[in-house]
Amino acid sequence: MASEQEDLAALRLQVASLTARVHKLEQQAGFDPLAAPVTTARPPVATVPQTPVAGPENPSRPFVPPPPPPRTPAFAVPGSLKPGGDDLEGRIGKLWLNRIGAVAILTGVAYFIKYAFDSQMIGPAGRIAIGLLSGIAVTVLSEIIRRQGQTAFSYSLKAVGIGVLYLSLWGAFQVYHLIPAELAFGAMLLVTVFTVILALTQDAEVLAAFAIIGGFMTPLLLSTGTNAEVFLFSYVGLLDLGMLALVIFKPWRRLLWGSFVGTALLYTAWHFTYYRHTELTTTVGFLLFFIAIFATVPLVTPLTKSRWHPGFSITLTVLPLLNAALGFLALFVMYDNDLVDLTWWALAFAAAYLAISSQFKRRLKSDPDVVKLVNLLHVAIAVAFITIAIPLKLDAHWITLGWLVESAVLLAIAIRTNTDFLRWFAGVALTLGIIRMLFLDDFHVDTLVFNARFATFVVAIAILGGIVWAAARSASARELPVVRVAGVILNLLALRALTLESSSYFRRQLSEWNATHHYATNYSAYKQIEFAENLSYSVIWLLYGAGLMLFGFKQRSAFVRWQAIVLLAVTIAKVFLYDTSNLQQGYRILSFIALGVVLMGMSYIYHRGWLKLADGTQGEIKGTD
Repeated sequence: MASEQEDLAALRLQVASLTARVHKLEQQAGFDPLAAPVTTARPPVATVPQTPVAGPENPSRPFVPPPPPPRTPAFAVPGSLKPGGDDLEGRIGKLWLNRIGAVAILTGVAYFIKYAFDSQMIGPAGRIAIGLLSGIAVTVLSEIIRRQGQTAFSYSLKAVGIGVLYLSLWGAFQVYHLIPAELAFGAMLLVTVFTVILALTQDAEVLAAFAIIGGFMTPLLLSTGTNAEVFLFSYVGLLDLGMLALVIFKPWRRLLWGSFVGTALLYTAWHFTYYRHTELTTTVGFLLFFIAIFATVPLVTPLTKSRWHPGFSITLTVLPLLNAALGFLALFVMYDNDLVDLTWWALAFAAAYLAISSQFKRRLKSDPDVVKLVNLLHVAIAVAFITIAIPLKLDAHWITLGWLVESAVLLAIAIRTNTDFLRWFAGVALTLGIIRMLFLDDFHVDTLVFNARFATFVVAIAILGGIVWAAARSASARELPVVRVAGVILNLLALRALTLESSSYFRRQLSEWNATHHYATNYSAYKQIEFAENLSYSVIWLLYGAGLMLFGFKQRSAFVRWQAIVLLAVTIAKVFLYDTSNLQQGYRILSFIALGVVLMGMSYIYHRGWLKLADGTQGEIKGTD
């Protein structure tokens, strides 16, 4: 019995030791020993010391998590040694060999067909039939491959199949004359519709792109060399509407670019080949139809705003610009020199784009940055058309006045809405107006001050004054240099206007004198008028400089005072360098005395310090304003 008891105790010790080892292995393998504890019988006599095991039951040692199980490569092949090699091998075997094989088969079939054609083994009807059947077969094969998971490759095959179908139908009509144009056109249209349906059902933008290419190639492939404007443009318009409807349901904005480019190319090709002035009304109608389709793109985007990516959109910004520019350019070419009609078209475009801007802002509430950008872009297009309409409808100084008034309106709107975009357009319009006023306008002045030229200068000066006045209230540090430039230009324009008035007055005096006197017989009288003219320039500059200096004192503006100092310096140079030798003695005396009095007066004001410019509260004396 004693021997049996000893054997039983030894067996229990062995089971306990094995249990401890299994528990340790479970922990290393990542199993939870607490979730499924192993119950063993305790040996009553002796225990075997166990090695401490990391885990919850032994907190004295840190728990080390088990290593993750090894990952199986995506293209694992049994017996392979290197996982990286498995991935490359899988790509070559499943993807590249498939593609190369398909291309090899298509190449072989193409060589067979060419051989059959060259050897006259197959007639025209058989050739077309083989082409159609091949296109259908490749398309069906692409579907089989797509369902096997090779989606990208299946689309490539579809492109081949669809292209073969188009070319076969083109050959049946254009090369072998087996079918009429109407039948070929209808068949190509069915291929296009079928491709669009595939694109929708498979959610494949690339197939829709194939449909666009095939759709716009159809009129070129089936051209008979005759003018079929109504049929051609009706087809193109329906194709554009189809693409627009497709974009409403799918976020495939690039399709709009394909449709726009295709329409522009077909219209341009037709215009330079077939257009005659007798077709003006019909052509303008179709052109406006095309413009309207692409102009409504921002209005259909709210229907798909959840599908369109947020942020800047080239389609919503660049496409409207190109649509407006190319559309009006086409009208300009057709109307040639009919400026009155072009003016009305420009104004109509401006009104249309303002309406689109308003509707877009009202309908799309999300993504305020995009809404603001697109809205202002359409406003800018409208402003551009108004700017174009002004020189088309008006002439002479009225163009300048139109641009100046336009700049004032834009500037007022920009300040009211705090829109930098419109400020730039206002600056462009104002610059155009000033340049035209100074260098292009030919004014006929018969009266002093009360004339069109002086009134135009007054408008420009008033706008610049408004800019300076508004900037004094709200200009930022970044805008301050632009405001100062505006102030300088204001003063230069005022000097230019006053100098021109003086010049025109004395030129009229000289003209009247020449009409009643002879230059050689009464030279001194003639020179007296010239002396008075030259003196008037010095007086005008001197008085304006003094007034500018006083204004700078009143406004406590060092920048204005520095402008006055520069003007007075120019006047001093003129008096000492020009008036000394070119004016008569009496005018010379007046010029120097007037200059001295003004300069002494300015100096007296500075020395007296009446405006306390030297104390610490007036930083503009140092030019800091």
